[in-house]
Amino acid sequence: MALGAGLFVAILTTPVGVSGAVFLLPIQLDVLRVPSPAVTPTNLLFNVIATPGALLRHYRTGRLNGPLIPRLLIGTVPGVIAGSVLRVFAAPGEAVFRILAAGLLGPLGLWLILRRRPKTAESSAGPAPVTVIALGLVVGVIGGIYGIGGGSLLGPSLVGLGMPLVVVAPAALASTFVTSVAGVATYGVLSLVATGPIGPDWVTGILCGVGGLIGGYLGALLQPKAPEQALRILLGLLAVGLALTYLVNALG
Repeated sequence: MALGAGLFVAILTTPVGVSGAVFLLPIQLDVLRVPSPAVTPTNLLFNVIATPGALLRHYRTGRLNGPLIPRLLIGTVPGVIAGSVLRVFAAPGEAVFRILAAGLLGPLGLWLILRRRPKTAESSAGPAPVTVIALGLVVGVIGGIYGIGGGSLLGPSLVGLGMPLVVVAPAALASTFVTSVAGVATYGVLSLVATGPIGPDWVTGILCGVGGLIGGYLGALLQPKAPEQALRILLGLLAVGLALTYLVNALG
């Protein structure tokens, strides 16, 4: 089931340009029943396995060069470490985590539903380095808490700041991969010093990752024919619905 979940989610999200990890975590939490907080590093493990294929394609085209990736990593790597510590020691329970997840899924869903293609010209210069580092730090903390590499947050933010998608997409993917590796390693260390299910569920994470690797490839092939707007609205409605459900369950 974990393999199928990773495959299905990646096929749906790849054409829309959203990380499958964002939508896979609710499946791991509510269907595969991965305990909290272990569900977070398990989701990060999905990113580690699912992203190298696309990353290799960007490497072969030379799109991983430039200063954007190092600047992002200066922020995201310490951010994901801090977020992991917060997740284990400040928000280990499911109720608090569902509220945090709703806080991410709700705005993401609204962005997917309301997103429009930018009409203004994009500039490869982009924002100032300190802005990129600060953005990376915030996204890293969120990734460490929720279990995402941060690409689905970095992409829209950097494009909104005026950077072209052809530059942003490879950098966001590279940041997702390295940040997820750092997050999995951090949770592994924390599992040695704290009690409870903290380390990743390796079997579930690996199976989901293999499914995501295959699904991402298939999704990329289907992208030219996929109804992007319909998929985007569907995923957006799903994210908003999940956010509302999590809030009701947590507060109830």
